[in-house]
Amino acid sequence: MNAAPADQIRLLDLQAIDSKLDQLAHRRRTLPEHAEIDKVTADHTALRDLVVAAQAQEGDTARELTKAEQDVEQVRSRALRNQQRMDSGAVNAAKDLENLQHEIGSLAKRQGDLEDIVLEVMERLESAQTRVTELTARLEHSTVVLEEANGRRDAAFAEIDAEAAKVARDREAVAAVIPADLMKLYTRLREQQGGVGAARLFQRRCEGCRVEFANADLNAIKAEPKDAVVRCDNCGRILVRTSESGI
Repeated sequence: MNAAPADQIRLLDLQAIDSKLDQLAHRRRTLPEHAEIDKVTADHTALRDLVVAAQAQEGDTARELTKAEQDVEQVRSRALRNQQRMDSGAVNAAKDLENLQHEIGSLAKRQGDLEDIVLEVMERLESAQTRVTELTARLEHSTVVLEEANGRRDAAFAEIDAEAAKVARDREAVAAVIPADLMKLYTRLREQQGGVGAARLFQRRCEGCRVEFANADLNAIKAEPKDAVVRCDNCGRILVRTSESGI
């Protein structure tokens, strides 16, 4: 392939621009905010799950308390009815009175046991409510931290994207004046060679693979016409000759 020396020199300008775009893309992918967001998101998800579990526990305990209080009320009501029967004189038989008194005593003991259960459930409910409050506060703080991290990432994205857009416009201007066949070769080599399709021959060395040429190889390159598109024998990249090539 042949191309005017000026067009080959422009490949170096294009390569510098493409390298800059690659650097910006790499910077965008590796922002420290990504790792921070991943960690905060994992913490936020874990906290949200804990809040849901704590709220479920609170709800279960609240229902348990309601049931325990209803049990106490049922025993209290029955004991009150029995006492009212005794006080009214409606029960006269000694055996019946004895049974009624015994039941009232049993109900009093049962009521005491149930009231102890109510107190124990109330303590557990208070503990569950405290946990919900604490976890909810932590979740709200985590939400703020996550929003701030997302904000920093988005601000960094905006800065990088603005710079990339400017560099991309510069690329369009340079690429527009490079012959299509040379551009096609450069693009293919760039894809094959890790983003570098053209390299300068600088002081006897290929700046793409850093290999220094022997005299015989340099003489062969020097013998090529100025418009010949030379390739590095080591890495295969387009080797652009300049006044600083050492030949």
